[in-house]
Amino acid sequence: MIHYLIVFLISMVPLVELRLAIPYAVGLGLNMPLSYAVAIVGNMIPVPLVFFFARKILVWGSNLNWPKGLKWVGKFFGFCLDKGERGGRKLTEKVGRSTYLALFLFVGIPLPGTGAWTGTLAASILDLDFKKSVVAVLGGIILAGVIMGLGSLGLFSAIRSMF
Repeated sequence: MIHYLIVFLISMVPLVELRLAIPYAVGLGLNMPLSYAVAIVGNMIPVPLVFFFARKILVWGSNLNWPKGLKWVGKFFGFCLDKGERGGRKLTEKVGRSTYLALFLFVGIPLPGTGAWTGTLAASILDLDFKKSVVAVLGGIILAGVIMGLGSLGLFSAIRSMF
Protein backbone atom coordinates (compact mmCIF):
# COMPACT_ATOMS: atom_id res chain seq x y z
CA MET A 1 0.00 0.00 0.00
CA ILE A 2 2.90 2.34 0.75
CA HIS A 3 4.06 2.11 -2.86
CA TYR A 4 0.72 3.44 -4.12
CA LEU A 5 1.05 6.36 -1.73
CA ILE A 6 4.52 7.02 -3.14
CA VAL A 7 3.09 6.88 -6.70
CA PHE A 8 0.45 9.39 -5.60
CA LEU A 9 3.00 11.74 -4.02
CA ILE A 10 5.50 11.50 -6.90
CA SER A 11 2.75 12.38 -9.37
CA MET A 12 2.13 15.63 -7.48
CA VAL A 13 5.76 16.82 -7.70
CA PRO A 14 6.37 19.57 -10.28
CA LEU A 15 8.49 18.66 -13.31
CA VAL A 16 8.48 14.88 -12.67
CA GLU A 17 4.75 14.30 -12.06
CA LEU A 18 3.42 11.02 -13.45
CA ARG A 19 6.36 10.93 -15.85
CA LEU A 20 8.26 9.43 -12.91
CA ALA A 21 5.34 7.94 -10.97
CA ILE A 22 4.32 5.53 -13.74
CA PRO A 23 7.84 4.12 -14.34
CA TYR A 24 8.19 3.77 -10.55
CA ALA A 25 4.98 1.70 -10.44
CA VAL A 26 5.99 -0.40 -13.45
CA GLY A 27 9.47 -1.00 -12.01
CA LEU A 28 7.95 -2.34 -8.79
CA GLY A 29 5.43 -4.49 -10.67
CA LEU A 30 2.44 -2.73 -9.11
CA ASN A 31 -1.07 -3.19 -10.46
CA MET A 32 -1.04 -0.93 -13.53
CA PRO A 33 -4.70 0.15 -13.68
CA LEU A 34 -4.64 1.07 -9.99
CA SER A 35 -1.24 2.78 -10.26
CA TYR A 36 -2.42 4.69 -13.33
CA ALA A 37 -5.57 5.90 -11.56
CA VAL A 38 -3.61 6.89 -8.44
CA ALA A 39 -1.04 8.79 -10.54
CA ILE A 40 -3.73 10.65 -12.50
CA VAL A 41 -5.56 11.70 -9.33
CA GLY A 42 -2.29 12.79 -7.73
CA ASN A 43 -1.28 14.73 -10.81
CA MET A 44 -4.67 16.49 -11.01
CA ILE A 45 -4.87 17.60 -7.37
CA PRO A 46 -2.48 20.56 -7.78
CA VAL A 47 -4.16 21.80 -10.99
CA PRO A 48 -6.82 24.10 -9.41
CA LEU A 49 -4.29 25.44 -6.92
CA VAL A 50 -1.78 26.15 -9.68
CA PHE A 51 -4.46 27.76 -11.86
CA PHE A 52 -5.76 30.14 -9.22
CA PHE A 53 -2.76 30.81 -6.99
CA ALA A 54 0.59 29.91 -8.56
CA ARG A 55 0.98 33.01 -10.68
CA LYS A 56 0.21 35.28 -7.73
CA ILE A 57 2.66 33.43 -5.50
CA LEU A 58 5.39 33.41 -8.16
CA VAL A 59 5.04 37.14 -8.80
CA TRP A 60 5.06 37.83 -5.06
CA GLY A 61 8.06 35.55 -4.47
CA SER A 62 10.11 36.85 -7.36
CA ASN A 63 9.55 40.47 -6.28
CA LEU A 64 10.19 39.87 -2.58
CA ASN A 65 13.40 41.24 -1.10
CA TRP A 66 14.85 37.90 0.07
CA PRO A 67 17.66 37.80 2.67
CA LYS A 68 21.16 37.27 1.31
CA GLY A 69 21.23 33.49 1.79
CA LEU A 70 17.80 33.03 0.21
CA LYS A 71 18.18 35.11 -2.97
CA TRP A 72 18.08 31.84 -4.91
CA VAL A 73 14.43 31.37 -3.84
CA GLY A 74 13.42 34.60 -5.56
CA LYS A 75 15.40 33.59 -8.65
CA PHE A 76 13.67 30.20 -8.67
CA PHE A 77 10.25 31.88 -8.44
CA GLY A 78 11.26 34.16 -11.30
CA PHE A 79 12.48 31.18 -13.33
CA CYS A 80 9.16 29.36 -12.85
CA LEU A 81 7.17 32.46 -13.77
CA ASP A 82 9.31 33.07 -16.83
CA LYS A 83 8.98 29.41 -17.92
CA GLY A 84 5.19 29.60 -17.63
CA GLU A 85 5.03 32.89 -19.53
CA ARG A 86 7.33 31.62 -22.29
CA GLY A 87 5.32 28.40 -22.56
CA GLY A 88 2.09 30.40 -22.77
CA ARG A 89 3.44 32.71 -25.44
CA LYS A 90 4.79 29.83 -27.52
CA LEU A 91 1.48 28.06 -27.21
CA THR A 92 -0.60 30.99 -28.45
CA GLU A 93 1.86 31.91 -31.22
CA LYS A 94 1.86 28.42 -32.67
CA VAL A 95 -1.78 27.48 -32.37
CA GLY A 96 -3.93 30.56 -32.52
CA ARG A 97 -7.51 29.40 -32.00
CA SER A 98 -6.67 25.78 -31.12
CA THR A 99 -5.32 26.76 -27.70
CA TYR A 100 -7.02 24.00 -25.71
CA LEU A 101 -5.93 21.30 -28.16
CA ALA A 102 -2.40 22.66 -27.90
CA LEU A 103 -2.65 22.68 -24.10
CA PHE A 104 -3.77 19.03 -24.23
CA LEU A 105 -0.78 18.10 -26.42
CA PHE A 106 1.63 20.22 -24.37
CA VAL A 107 0.70 18.36 -21.20
CA GLY A 108 0.27 15.00 -22.95
CA ILE A 109 3.63 14.68 -24.64
CA PRO A 110 5.95 13.61 -21.83
CA LEU A 111 8.94 15.85 -22.29
CA PRO A 112 10.80 17.62 -19.49
CA GLY A 113 8.91 20.71 -18.35
CA THR A 114 5.69 19.98 -20.25
CA GLY A 115 3.46 18.56 -17.53
CA ALA A 116 0.30 19.59 -15.77
CA TRP A 117 2.03 22.17 -13.57
CA THR A 118 3.58 24.07 -16.48
CA GLY A 119 0.51 23.68 -18.69
CA THR A 120 -1.82 24.90 -15.96
CA LEU A 121 0.47 27.80 -15.14
CA ALA A 122 0.49 28.76 -18.83
CA ALA A 123 -3.32 28.52 -18.94
CA SER A 124 -3.52 30.77 -15.89
CA ILE A 125 -1.09 33.31 -17.33
CA LEU A 126 -3.06 33.33 -20.60
CA ASP A 127 -6.33 33.82 -18.68
CA LEU A 128 -7.87 30.76 -20.32
CA ASP A 129 -11.20 29.35 -19.18
CA PHE A 130 -10.73 27.25 -16.04
CA LYS A 131 -13.09 24.39 -16.95
CA LYS A 132 -11.80 24.01 -20.49
CA SER A 133 -8.23 24.17 -19.22
CA VAL A 134 -8.90 21.46 -16.64
CA VAL A 135 -10.40 19.19 -19.31
CA ALA A 136 -7.42 19.79 -21.61
CA VAL A 137 -4.92 19.17 -18.80
CA LEU A 138 -6.75 16.02 -17.65
CA GLY A 139 -6.73 14.70 -21.21
CA GLY A 140 -3.04 15.50 -21.46
CA ILE A 141 -2.30 13.72 -18.20
CA ILE A 142 -4.17 10.65 -19.43
CA LEU A 143 -2.21 10.70 -22.70
CA ALA A 144 1.12 11.18 -20.92
CA GLY A 145 0.26 8.33 -18.57
CA VAL A 146 -0.47 5.99 -21.47
CA ILE A 147 2.77 6.96 -23.23
CA MET A 148 4.82 6.57 -20.04
CA GLY A 149 3.10 3.31 -19.17
CA LEU A 150 3.71 1.75 -22.57
CA GLY A 151 7.28 3.04 -22.67
CA SER A 152 8.01 1.83 -19.16
CA LEU A 153 6.47 -1.58 -19.76
CA GLY A 154 8.58 -1.95 -22.89
CA LEU A 155 11.77 -0.76 -21.20
CA PHE A 156 11.36 -2.91 -18.09
CA SER A 157 10.32 -5.93 -20.17
CA ALA A 158 13.46 -5.53 -22.27
CA ILE A 159 15.64 -5.26 -19.16
CA ARG A 160 14.00 -8.30 -17.55
CA SER A 161 14.43 -10.37 -20.73
CA MET A 162 18.19 -9.75 -20.63
CA PHE A 163 18.49 -11.36 -17.20
